[in-house]
Amino acid sequence: MQLLFSYSWRNVFKRRMTLILTVTGVALVVFVFSAVRMLSHGLNRTLVDTGHDGNVTIIRRAAQTEVSSILPRSMGNIVKTDVGIARDSADRPLVTGELLVLISQPKRGSGESGNVPVRGTTEISFILRPEVKLIEGRLPRPGTAEIMAGAKLARNFQGCGVGETVRFGARDWEVVGVFEANGAGFESELWGDYDQFADAFERPIYSSLTARLATPEEFAAMKDRLENDPRLTVEIDREKEYYAKQSRFTRTYITVLGSIISFIFGFGAIFGAMITMYAAVANRTTEIGTLRALGFSRLTVLLTFLAESLTIALLGGVLGVVVAYFLRFFEVSTTNWDTFSELAFSFEISPSIILEALVFVVIMGLLGGFLPAARAASMRIVNSLRAR
Repeated sequence: MQLLFSYSWRNVFKRRMTLILTVTGVALVVFVFSAVRMLSHGLNRTLVDTGHDGNVTIIRRAAQTEVSSILPRSMGNIVKTDVGIARDSADRPLVTGELLVLISQPKRGSGESGNVPVRGTTEISFILRPEVKLIEGRLPRPGTAEIMAGAKLARNFQGCGVGETVRFGARDWEVVGVFEANGAGFESELWGDYDQFADAFERPIYSSLTARLATPEEFAAMKDRLENDPRLTVEIDREKEYYAKQSRFTRTYITVLGSIISFIFGFGAIFGAMITMYAAVANRTTEIGTLRALGFSRLTVLLTFLAESLTIALLGGVLGVVVAYFLRFFEVSTTNWDTFSELAFSFEISPSIILEALVFVVIMGLLGGFLPAARAASMRIVNSLRAR
């Protein structure tokens, strides 16, 4: 058996041009397959990381997103009295009411407009989200027309860098700082003082409430109390779960479309591998007859050619994954169709994506090599030896 695998390995590299073309085709398929998975994973990770494990998000019942949610300030006062909410050293309830509005802003380079989320925040907002770190400039001063921009937003949109100006709500707002949030969706937002935004947009309401649980175990009881309180019309989710839901449509669209493209390309790669292996069988008819004459069984010949097909597929698969790995250094900006806002995120690779790609490759190798291998194994010894 070792002799046969050595024989297969040697023949893989015997026809270099055919090998290069086949490996390149498989690599392209695996690259597309991996890129789609990385894109979906990056989108999901960006939104799942948008939040804290101990926080809950409260929006109006059936609103689904902050953008369409309207909560009177009186509801915020009721929520602040709930016993399940944590308090700081000054005995303040760790609850913040925020306003989220979409504005149109031109992108850098192309000049095309995109929907940018503008979030009105409070002092408590920063306590609830310790991952938000200033990387340039300073924090906006409360009560002023100063704002700060997420790092991804500052890179991608005009007027969002430090020292630049954004106009919305019939006012000019100066960007005084840029922040990061561990790659979370907040990095695609503009943040400023809630009271200033409420006045500028003439919306003296909350889009959402974010609260810190006293203990993680409080969630179920708090959810039951608040959602069944006749004074409130709200629904509550853990913050990470809420933001994960915001990517469902976009993530599904990317995954389904990408999978269709991958499988179409995959069939092409399977036929390419099949043609390559049929050519190998045709060129090695005498060798196959010799192997059979030496006593090697049909099963052994079948496995030998399958091993050759798998080797070619795995070479292409590894190459495709390696090339796809470098996509993680690129950033994508697209519309999140669940919220209609612009969202920037990166390609993200994971061990499960690599495993899925390699399993996909093995399937292509088996499907592409089985029929040619079966043909080689079914050859009669006398006819094979007479072929030349």
